[in-house]
Amino acid sequence: MTIEIKVPDLPESVADATIATWHKKPGDLVARDEVLVDIETDKVVLEVPAPEAGVLGDILQSEGATVLSRQLIAMLKPAPVAGEETKEKPVEAVADDAADGLSPSVRRLVAEHDIDVAKLTGTGKGGRVTKEDVEAFIKGGNKPAAAPVAAAAPAAPVAPVAPLAGRAEKRVPMTRLRKRIAERLLEAKNTTAMLTTFNEINMAPIMKLRKQYGEIFEKKHGIKLGFMSFYVKAVVESLKRYPEVNAALDGDDIVYHNYFDVSIAVSTPRGLVTPVLRDCDNMSLADIEKAIKDLAGKGRDGKLTVDELTGGNFTITNGGVFGSLMSTPIINPPQSAILGMHKIQDRPMAVDGKVEILPMMYLALSYDHRIIDGRESVGFLVSIKELLEDPTRLLLDV
Repeated sequence: MTIEIKVPDLPESVADATIATWHKKPGDLVARDEVLVDIETDKVVLEVPAPEAGVLGDILQSEGATVLSRQLIAMLKPAPVAGEETKEKPVEAVADDAADGLSPSVRRLVAEHDIDVAKLTGTGKGGRVTKEDVEAFIKGGNKPAAAPVAAAAPAAPVAPVAPLAGRAEKRVPMTRLRKRIAERLLEAKNTTAMLTTFNEINMAPIMKLRKQYGEIFEKKHGIKLGFMSFYVKAVVESLKRYPEVNAALDGDDIVYHNYFDVSIAVSTPRGLVTPVLRDCDNMSLADIEKAIKDLAGKGRDGKLTVDELTGGNFTITNGGVFGSLMSTPIINPPQSAILGMHKIQDRPMAVDGKVEILPMMYLALSYDHRIIDGRESVGFLVSIKELLEDPTRLLLDV
């Protein structure tokens, strides 16, 4: 009995989706729960597994096609009887020493086309073999041999060399997530009165605290004590003092949020996403560190759910992990503000009339000036500065 493979139920806020990647081709043998296709929405990537073991039949929607919820995209035939040949080659055939370091997509192509990995020349970082390398090898290997040229044939005139001859270009369509990110950034620039204010922090007290208690903290909680948990705690306390920063505009109304859901910007292979830490005021430093690690891992693996990406009253982005010294982050609508953390760098500072070398970090707060005035924005940054430069304030709530 043939089984229909359909698009899963899409979230209410998602109208349609795009077929991103077929992991199998018609005639391939698939196991139960093996992923057949990735379907990309504006927010998340949905994996469609095989409901039963069998052989993939016709694919009705190819990669790049736009599909709707519950739309038929492929057919799955019953598994063949024992001894019947299929087109599927075991992946183990390429899992040798030569295949070390290959990505899953490269391994799949190598297995499907029965390619000797040793014959491939890698053009990726460190000489790694990329998907494009395998595809180029396949195209080159499938070309028919050129017919011999007759000896008496006149030599063809040499065509003039174009000015850009030898320069390669690659045109790749934007993913749905990247399109959505672009739309949101333009929306923020065009619909808010965005302004950025700066301050700087002496990170020596936090660094000393991490060095003193980091090992004990990790042994007790099973996770390292990072900077982000301090940032989140300082932000929450400052939001309590300046509720306008935790508010949002809804038409002509200002909505003040009495809860503290903080979005954390996470860089993933598909683009920048902002999963949400909910009720941060009730979380300990260890809870925050564990939640951030979990969300970051899901983001890199494309496993974040729509619920984990929905909501958030305020965003923290840390460009310092990439070496950024200063930036002007863009607001994440419908939020009213975003805090940018940056690289910690030793700089000469005047302390009590003397020059000292201190680990300093710039803070940047971008905010919607329609709802947040200069007094609130500057006061908010000063509050964060005071809390991080004297972490005891976080414990004493002063």
